[in-house]
Amino acid sequence: MRRRICWALLVCCSSLPMVGCAIPIYSADPVKRAEQLIYTSENLRALVQEWERFWFLDQPSHMTPYRVHGGVI
Repeated sequence: MRRRICWALLVCCSSLPMVGCAIPIYSADPVKRAEQLIYTSENLRALVQEWERFWFLDQPSHMTPYRVHGGVI
């Protein structure tokens, strides 16, 4: 009986984080929530741009049909 209770308690504790967040991340006010979502998406966009700059993916391609100088003049 004790082992069954321990297993049930373990299953309940492990599945509890999958239920949802008790404290909401964003505000309930629609205007403030939209502002927070915009800030979040802008931060993710900045992360992608930083990643491309780190791996030098932001340089112009040499396969373009027109001449582009990729260096500093």
